[in-house]
Amino acid sequence: MADKATLDAAFKAFKKRLKIYQNDASSSSAPAAHLSKGAPVITAIEPPNQWPQEVWDELVAKGKLRKAGARTYELNK
Repeated sequence: MADKATLDAAFKAFKKRLKIYQNDASSSSAPAAHLSKGAPVITAIEPPNQWPQEVWDELVAKGKLRKAGARTYELNK
């Protein structure tokens, strides 16, 4: 079981990485960005690999993240 500081750091890193991916996808330099009608929405990503799988499983159990598919997670709203 991970301590609170580890969970907080991992969750913060996850949110930061998600935001980076979302900003990158919505930039005008993205391939064929001019062809899409709406802004691309990235909701699920692969979590940072600095933390073990147990940390991500615990964040899911606490209700902060939700599994979205093969090795991807999304924020639980």
